Amino acid sequence: MLRSIKAVVAGLVVIFILSLGTDELLHVAGVFPPWGQTMSDALFAVATMYRVVYSVFGCYVTARLAPDRPMQHAMWLGVIGLLLSTVGAVGTWNRGPEFGPKWYALLLIVVALPCAWIGGKLYRGAGS
Repeated sequence: MLRSIKAVVAGLVVIFILSLGTDELLHVAGVFPPWGQTMSDALFAVATMYRVVYSVFGCYVTARLAPDRPMQHAMWLGVIGLLLSTVGAVGTWNRGPEFGPKWYALLLIVVALPCAWIGGKLYRGAGS
């Protein structure tokens, strides 16, 4: 059980570090405006793209580290992503444009489980 929890947490940490690290790099590089300022829809589309890639990778990591049933572990991480994205959407809804357009929050919810499935499938296809 502990190895299963560690596998899921490891994937979640990978996603957080890569996503927030890329956010910070793009802010520092001037691609994204300073924190707290409104971004264009195009920049939110960029953020969505790399978050999808990082989510798939994090779910792959979870599947790779899982002691057994790698797809189930990846999907559990997807459920956690779905829940966290939903909490984020509810918490930022109507709070202002600096939190992004509504489509962004909704899209993060929608892609959580497909990213998990793809990450698990990639691991299974890699020879597990």
